Amino acid sequence: MKFKINRDHFNSGLQLVSNVVSSRKTMPILQNVLLEAKENTVFLTTTNLDLGIRCCVKATVEEEGSVTLPVKELSRIVRELADIEVSIESSGVTKVNISTRGSTFNLLGIDSKEYPPLPVLDQKDSFSIPRDEVLEMLKSVSYAQSINEERYMLKGVFFKKDKNDLSLVATDGRRLAVAGTALKEENAESLCEFILPSMTVNELEKLPRVGDMIQISFTDRQVEIELKVSEEKHDDQGLRGSIQLISKVVEGKYPNFKQVIPKDNFKKAGVERELMQECVSRAALISDERITLKIKSQEMEITGQSLMGDACENLPIDYEGEDATVSFNPKFILDPLKSVRKDKIILEFRDDMSPGVFKVEPSSDNNISILCVVMPIRTD
Repeated sequence: MKFKINRDHFNSGLQLVSNVVSSRKTMPILQNVLLEAKENTVFLTTTNLDLGIRCCVKATVEEEGSVTLPVKELSRIVRELADIEVSIESSGVTKVNISTRGSTFNLLGIDSKEYPPLPVLDQKDSFSIPRDEVLEMLKSVSYAQSINEERYMLKGVFFKKDKNDLSLVATDGRRLAVAGTALKEENAESLCEFILPSMTVNELEKLPRVGDMIQISFTDRQVEIELKVSEEKHDDQGLRGSIQLISKVVEGKYPNFKQVIPKDNFKKAGVERELMQECVSRAALISDERITLKIKSQEMEITGQSLMGDACENLPIDYEGEDATVSFNPKFILDPLKSVRKDKIILEFRDDMSPGVFKVEPSSDNNISILCVVMPIRTD
């Protein structure tokens, strides 16, 4: 194997795949990246056996071949190289020479024949969605994933597609976040439900802006997510072909999230999102466990109280109706406020015993609807 590659392009590819590397000491090869050089392209692959990722970087390939190298050490070397053109050459099946003008490194790897192949999905269904749309939906719900190991089914984002309607859902039992959109493609008739593990969600959220559409293919046990690279628009980043994530799904049945969403006639108030976020953040400086919202005609008072003292913030709102008071964990309010892009949100409420609902409605320039249900803290 012998090829020349742009240092920055190589580094970008390595950074893209390095987070998936396994820490299992029993399988040292899983701490390596698989490099495959062919047809003026270098394919980079890593896997931890639950999640695998592959990307392609353009290169000048003089001799085709493959090898696996420790990804952390390789990344550190490439990142620190002074020259922009990097030469990679293997001697034998495990020893690789990395050189630029004035620098030479020899790195020992493991035979590529021992590297576990990424799964190939058979009899799969699929649908496509714009990259920016699915990433905005993920950002709008991923904060609500559970971190409780015992509630493993909640440690991920639930994808539910019913014909052309796609919903992404996350909950930890104390709050529920749902984002929905309508798929535009003509072949979106298949039904599907799967739970994408939190680690896969994290990697999906990091996908670079190098393509417009994401294709999601799925079976009962696995999901393949493919971002096709727009090479003409993003030639400066050196990526080619597509970026692929192949992941196991979380086994089990996701709870019926719709029964958590209040169906009663709640009162509604229009709120400036950034202003409310700032007010809640300041009130939480005094009390990070509970803040109280006192909702009045055209005004909301946000208070925090603790042994240190108290804080009070006032902001204008769009509301006419009876006064109401409800208390929440400030973090559970700040998370949805930080995750959405819209300037205005709708707060639905009833009394101090009922959940609060934060809503963003779809608009002409954004097809995504978002809601977050937050359980209250009882007011004494």
